[in-house]
Amino acid sequence: MILVTGGAGFIGSHIVDLLVEEGYDVVIIDNLKTGNKNNINPKAEFVNVDIRDKNLDKKINFKDIDTIIHQAAQINVRNSVENPIYDGDVNILGTLNLLENMRKYDIDKIIYSSSVAIYGDIKYLPVDENHPINPLSPYGLSKYVGEEYIKLYNRLYGIEYAILRYSNVYGKRQDPKGEAGVISIFIEKMLKNESPTIFGDGNQTRDFVYVKDVARANLLALDWKNETVNIGTGKETSINELFKIIANELNFKKSPIYDKPREGEVYRIYLNIEKAKKLNWEPETTLNEGIKKVIDWFKCKYLK
Repeated sequence: MILVTGGAGFIGSHIVDLLVEEGYDVVIIDNLKTGNKNNINPKAEFVNVDIRDKNLDKKINFKDIDTIIHQAAQINVRNSVENPIYDGDVNILGTLNLLENMRKYDIDKIIYSSSVAIYGDIKYLPVDENHPINPLSPYGLSKYVGEEYIKLYNRLYGIEYAILRYSNVYGKRQDPKGEAGVISIFIEKMLKNESPTIFGDGNQTRDFVYVKDVARANLLALDWKNETVNIGTGKETSINELFKIIANELNFKKSPIYDKPREGEVYRIYLNIEKAKKLNWEPETTLNEGIKKVIDWFKCKYLK
């Protein structure tokens, strides 16, 4: 049986759907702080609990669990800058709480969702897994500390792992009110005929990867042994380019609003994904295809 933390969330729910489709028995834990009940797959068992709960093993039968796919996290970079203690509590102590239960109940493996935010100041592009680690935000640091704890538990207690460093994930179910979903934010604004805000000059770049490709990486990672892998597209897209793609799809004629850059964010980044390709994963959805899918989903959800 596979336990998915944050399985009612944006990425976690897509992972659960794919696991169920592939015939796995799945238990979801989620405190529904940012997760959504509507995302919960009815064929999975659901437990409403926080990963930091000291009595986690009284609420979940860990003896039945073989693998944990750990998606639950505080993901808001700005919130981490404003409230680093909360960020560390969820992302570091929450992960440690899971690892302790894994140790106690002899659970074999953890698949951990990390982030390109760990890399911080970019020294070279594309960024590979050996790039220096120098986070610009508490969020990036807490994700990296989680990685290091997982590697330590591997050395001390033999717990196997796969660490997936996601680039900017987008897709259906992403909350436009959330901080990490620039594509969802832009689409929602344009559908309301409002100009989106671009922080900075818009020439900053990101590597946008579609959520179902990310879910497939987690499925494949069930067979990866003690690997740390970048999950992105290997393609660089500026925020100005992104605005144009979405505006063209929606026939949106207004210009964006420009505001000052945000703290804690890199200017340019895209990933080297050669290691993932060697492990038989690569993205299948282009940015244009993915954006069309998200627009269709938004129209169905919000424009009924």
